[in-house]
Amino acid sequence: MDKLKKVLSGQDGNNDDGDIFQAANQASTLGWGNRMKGFIACFVLGVLFSILGTCFLWIPRVGLILFAVLYTLGNIASLCSTMFLMGPLNQLKKMCAKERALATAVMLTCLVLTLCSAFWWKNNGLALLFCILQFLAFTWYGLSYIPFARLVFHYSDYRDAVIKAFSICLK
Repeated sequence: MDKLKKVLSGQDGNNDDGDIFQAANQASTLGWGNRMKGFIACFVLGVLFSILGTCFLWIPRVGLILFAVLYTLGNIASLCSTMFLMGPLNQLKKMCAKERALATAVMLTCLVLTLCSAFWWKNNGLALLFCILQFLAFTWYGLSYIPFARLVFHYSDYRDAVIKAFSICLK
């Protein structure tokens, strides 16, 4: 558990980011228990918003707009929940890392476009399309944190991906 704490808080030994990130991480007043409680509360709130939005999808006229808004708020809450574990600056730094910068940009763009299509453009079809793209982008972003998870999507033959993953692990 201590190793998990060190990795999530950015203290895994290979931290050469500069003093500002270390100082901000050390200045946090939340203990590990409170961070876990905040993470769980925020993540559960995000899941509840998403489920509630799905339930509202079937209400005539305003259902799609409520779905788009609540689903987007759920994704934002779920994304913010990880800030409790890593700290806000470390989370933002990891979001902008080379391996997930494109996924982050697409995900945040889809979040904004979903809300724009629901409130300003009032186009239900676009709101639904951006919700689907939002789901795909959020999934792609989440997979970037799992080693070799996105590797499978780069190869048409899953056997090659598994062989590549094992060969990298054995090196």
